[in-house]
Amino acid sequence: MTVTAVVVSEPARSALAATHEPAWVRRSLIAGALLFLALFLFTPLVAVFVEALRKGWATYLAALVDEDALSAIRLTLLATAIAVPLNLVFGVSAAWAIAKFDFRGKNLLLTLIDLPFSVSPVIAGLIYMLVFGLQGWFGEWLRDHDLKIVFAVPGIVLATVFVTFPFVARELIPLMQAQGQEQEEAARVLGASGWQIFWRVTLPNVKWALLYGVILCNARAMGEFGAVSVVSGHIRGQTNTLPLHIEILYNEYQFAAAFAVASLLAGLALVTLGLKYVVEQRMKKELT
Repeated sequence: MTVTAVVVSEPARSALAATHEPAWVRRSLIAGALLFLALFLFTPLVAVFVEALRKGWATYLAALVDEDALSAIRLTLLATAIAVPLNLVFGVSAAWAIAKFDFRGKNLLLTLIDLPFSVSPVIAGLIYMLVFGLQGWFGEWLRDHDLKIVFAVPGIVLATVFVTFPFVARELIPLMQAQGQEQEEAARVLGASGWQIFWRVTLPNVKWALLYGVILCNARAMGEFGAVSVVSGHIRGQTNTLPLHIEILYNEYQFAAAFAVASLLAGLALVTLGLKYVVEQRMKKELT
């Protein structure tokens, strides 16, 4: 049997020591992270479900089947069902254009995609009020043609689309840029059409990032409060989404009902985290 001795030089040993923290530092950082998560994530989630069930299952179910609650659920699902596909189409188109082509205004498009991240959702709602409100730029024309944008479903959909449109694009752009254009160019040389290249080359390469962006977009659309609150008008049974309905119940001191409806959004958050973890693992496997 041959024994091989590994000799580590002094410079290598110094470099190793410089990049590795002592055990107590690592444990302290991990403990701090876990404590932070327990205080600001796990405890609030547990509190939501505890308060929702405090008065029993009968009260919990009664809050969920209330007519106003069902209306809020339907409106939330409707706004999400419209906003997510629109953002999916926009995100794929914008990412493909930015990653695969060079054109004038490319940097401006990148900046505009990030706009909802830098603008408060309340400001976004006020912008729609300024444009489509009764005293807004198009308010008189909309009134004359008996059309309603704000304080109606279209305004809620517009606000939801605005606050969620960066998510899909921002997941796809870095990945498409890293992949380059070699595979698409090879497919073009072999005679593939544009649609064939997209469906058989581009889309399979980004499918997990696309799904990841859709999951985040869907979660944000269902939980949006600020922009929707401004343009909704808070009309019970008509323009209240789930977050707005929760606010009304809480302000009316119907705490059990408020937490019962809030548990739906908390459950959505847990499902989103689970799906997010699964997609991340699939993405890691494909990259390795």
